[in-house]
Amino acid sequence: MAVLVAYFSAEGTTAKVAKEFAKIIGADVFEIVPQKPYSAADIKWMNPLARCNREQIGSKEVPVAGQVEGFERYDTVYLGFPIWYAAAPRVIYTFCKAYDWAGKTVHAFATSGGSGIGKTAEKLRPCLNGAVCVDARLVHNADEVAAD
Repeated sequence: MAVLVAYFSAEGTTAKVAKEFAKIIGADVFEIVPQKPYSAADIKWMNPLARCNREQIGSKEVPVAGQVEGFERYDTVYLGFPIWYAAAPRVIYTFCKAYDWAGKTVHAFATSGGSGIGKTAEKLRPCLNGAVCVDARLVHNADEVAAD
């Protein structure tokens, strides 16, 4: 059974958790990177005109640079990201739409400075077509990602 930890990190918090967790469980790692990287101004959520806000509010597609080679071999995928407006950043939705999730178990985990997990799993499900299980949890460190 092959396991993948795929993550998007805007400021390094999610990257740290994802890499530590992957090391603990012996999983492969894939960093989800937008084709156009985010600048500090792009993720300044308090500015209503910031790129992150325009993408979230407009449900925009955010193209991903690169792809997971051999994605079909993974049975379980841990999907990490920061919470933006009580949801996954739009680059996560674009990433998810690019793959066949049939038969896969997906565990989303999110880092946040203040927002809750909300209905993240429900919002992601339509992009994870065919996944047998989709859940989501808010985490602060790698030990919490797979905790029951």
